[in-house]
Amino acid sequence: MSFVELKQVLKRYDTKVTVNHLSLKIEKGEVFGLLGPNGAGKSTTIHMLTGLLPYDQGEILIDGRSVHKHTIDIKKKIGLVPQDLAIYETLTARENVTFFGRLYGLSGKLLRERVDEALDFVGLKDRAGDKPGAYSGGMKRRLNIACAIMHHPELIIMDEPTVGIDPQSRNHIMESIRKLNAMGSTIIYTSHYMEEVEAISTRVGIMDHGQLIACGTKEELLEQLGRDEKMFITVDTLRDSVLVELRRHPHILSVEVLGNELEMLLKPTDTVFQDILFILSSHQIKPISFKREEPNLETLFLSLTGRTLRD
Repeated sequence: MSFVELKQVLKRYDTKVTVNHLSLKIEKGEVFGLLGPNGAGKSTTIHMLTGLLPYDQGEILIDGRSVHKHTIDIKKKIGLVPQDLAIYETLTARENVTFFGRLYGLSGKLLRERVDEALDFVGLKDRAGDKPGAYSGGMKRRLNIACAIMHHPELIIMDEPTVGIDPQSRNHIMESIRKLNAMGSTIIYTSHYMEEVEAISTRVGIMDHGQLIACGTKEELLEQLGRDEKMFITVDTLRDSVLVELRRHPHILSVEVLGNELEMLLKPTDTVFQDILFILSSHQIKPISFKREEPNLETLFLSLTGRTLRD
């Protein structure tokens, strides 16, 4: 039996379907990376998993129990690290973690021990008496994590936990996730940073338009790409007309513009590179440099959704 299971889950707002008959299984002890462009349905899915949002059809089971029927009991098993900081600026770090511990029914000596443990785990024990206003953005994110894990949840859901923070705090959070997983927590992780997902996930699911369009290990997902590859071409100038012609080519799967650089996803053939040079030349555009890149998860994401992860 899977630890987390979604069965044909449907969620709509008025007539708009945001999650469309989503089915997904996550095993106990996994770090599951959930990816998707903005509007793909990730946040709605997370809110339904945590019992914050009802679903219209289907079923969500956590540890074999229905989220709909056992909402209170299941919430005790979950730690949520939301994208928007869920901390109180008027309370100290210790008071913040204590507050959330009490919400989970902890008290007395056990509560004090868990507060110290959580603050120490995220590297904030020596700043426990400070209010969040004295913290950097990364420290606030770490406090957010302390509040979510202090009750020892079996399932930890992290929604964009490294947005807008410094590299040191990002590395600290990545290491914390590995430790939490090694201690037995199952983790669902969403991010706009593909390198983070690749680094920590045992499996990855890609959502678009409310549906799961790909799921598997990194190796399994990359097999779907076959020989597709990325090419980066820096040019001296750009015109809309050349973009139109490049995008019409049957073996050029996508074209993105980054300043004076073209980022193209190609279905390699013997002639596609020569075709690109001919198209550029016919529009009086001079290539300055070329770079080819082996397929990766970012390439797959672009191939499946037609968008980059940060769109």
